[in-house]
Amino acid sequence: MKQRRFTPELINNLGREDIFVFGSNRAGHHYGGAAKTAFRKFGARWGQGEGLVGNSYALPTLDENLHPLSLGRIAEAFVKLFKTALLNSKLTFYLTKVGVGIAGFKIEEICYSIKLALQRLNIFIPANIIIPKEFYDCLSSVYKIKF
Repeated sequence: MKQRRFTPELINNLGREDIFVFGSNRAGHHYGGAAKTAFRKFGARWGQGEGLVGNSYALPTLDENLHPLSLGRIAEAFVKLFKTALLNSKLTFYLTKVGVGIAGFKIEEICYSIKLALQRLNIFIPANIIIPKEFYDCLSSVYKIKF
């Protein structure tokens, strides 16, 4: 059985086909946390709050006024991420712990959004998405998602 990889706690370097997935706000103002890292190091564009640009992918967890999005809206953002990953199978997406920093969500809440997105698409997490161990543990134990 292949050993599962998890997103490293700190990402300082990426390969050409690696994508840093970070939590953002819809306005694309990348002030702090992983968003600041994405902007400074991995090609995130100021003003773009969602989607793929450079070696980064913005996944919104906050609205334009920096208020948390609903878990349903975050699930919609995960649907878009999963579709992007499926369409770009040569890229490897490193999902950071989106939503659990500045946005203030618990791991279980973000995992619930992931579960909703997977159900909407009727898929498993795409093989080219690497997730944090905390998300894996929650998804497999709390939500009984198989990998």
